[in-house]
Amino acid sequence: MSDFDPKACQFLFRPAAVLKVTGDDAFPFLQGQFTQDLRPAKTEAQIAYGLWLNQKGKVLADSFMLRHAGDWLVASLFSAAAVIRERLETYVIADDVVIDDETERWAGISLLGAKAAERSLESIGIGASLPAAGHFCAIEGGFIFPGRRSIEPNWNWLYPVAPENPGHPGLAGDAIGLDFTAMERLRIEAGIPSVPRDIGPEDLPNEGGLDRDAISYTKGCYLGQEVMARLKTMGQVRRRLMRIAGPVVPPMVLPAPLFSEGKKIGELRSAALAEQGFVGLAMISLLGLAGGRLLSLSSDKPGDIAITDGPT
Repeated sequence: MSDFDPKACQFLFRPAAVLKVTGDDAFPFLQGQFTQDLRPAKTEAQIAYGLWLNQKGKVLADSFMLRHAGDWLVASLFSAAAVIRERLETYVIADDVVIDDETERWAGISLLGAKAAERSLESIGIGASLPAAGHFCAIEGGFIFPGRRSIEPNWNWLYPVAPENPGHPGLAGDAIGLDFTAMERLRIEAGIPSVPRDIGPEDLPNEGGLDRDAISYTKGCYLGQEVMARLKTMGQVRRRLMRIAGPVVPPMVLPAPLFSEGKKIGELRSAALAEQGFVGLAMISLLGLAGGRLLSLSSDKPGDIAITDGPT
């Protein structure tokens, strides 16, 4: 576990993608592309986390989807705007749909722990309640919604960046500020995949456990839906994204191959320094993987890397 308290932490970031989708056909078009159900919008304060797949059901990108003032926002922490936009525009045929890349207009802060989030809201005089899962609050021209950063409750606050005021509208001064390495460590320890680094165009959502959080099996048709339905009813994946830990310094270049008894059995995709060595997320073949087997970063060295708690 981490050697710092994540219950009152903050992490400043720039989102990888913020796209605005407008037009009379925006809703039916997005509903037919996204893996989560975007209906019924009983209130405009609903948000969904899901994936953008290709025809083979492989993962191209992930994002949060929210609707505000009649427009749809596609926001992703890790998946590039260009990838999502290309994926969408490929399937815009005769639809009245306009896709604008507004990524450069937005910045964000991740608030870990309800205390940090509440103090940040109070610091700018906003008494809004923290949104529950599946909902967001519109504040100060931006949006706050439950995030996917750590085991602890956490929220992402996206806010527009003004040229005259590039800073954040308000922060809780007594919360711990995290750097990228610390934030990565919390994400990895929670087993939360980064798309496309941990789960990408060669991978199925189920191999990273994303079928639990990012896939609707009741919404009807969307691109890749037939593959998802077959996997749910009949299929078994042969690989899994797993948490691992080792007493060594992780490779500078990732992904890196992982070996078991001299045979390549997977690859390390994300890693972060820990108290003793590193923690990581690795895509590992389940075929022939014996319980308790140690892995290695080299085919000619004994295993010293453990699978810490099984599939994510």
